[in-house]
Amino acid sequence: MIKPNNSKKARTKNAGDGYDTGYGKPPKKHQFKPGQSGNPKGRPKGAKNESTILREIMHQRIEVREGGRARKVSRLEGLYLRCLEAALKGDLKAMAFLLNRYRLIESVETEHGEPLSHDEKSILEEFAKRFPANSRPVKE
Repeated sequence: MIKPNNSKKARTKNAGDGYDTGYGKPPKKHQFKPGQSGNPKGRPKGAKNESTILREIMHQRIEVREGGRARKVSRLEGLYLRCLEAALKGDLKAMAFLLNRYRLIESVETEHGEPLSHDEKSILEEFAKRFPANSRPVKE
């Protein structure tokens, strides 16, 4: 039986220096020198990506007034507080945003929570029997 030809080239020894060249091992004269980059105009060390920058900005502390008292909260919490104020004043978009975020967070927390006990399952099943229009099967 004939073996298929692999795409990797066989390694060869350079005459004199004993160094193997081949796939993944270029000749010494073509390798990068120590401290020399293969991409000199690439991303500099310590440069931050967009998610890191946004995370740092949103976690900075700001001062807000609530009930006549000043307290420090993260910018993210401040945004949620402003959105809540707008929702309480009747802004429908703010209401929808907050309710959707709340439902999303609650669903993620309940999915990763502890499994339901036998008693909890029976309570939910009894509730589903009483209100069949809004019921779904209880997850194991």
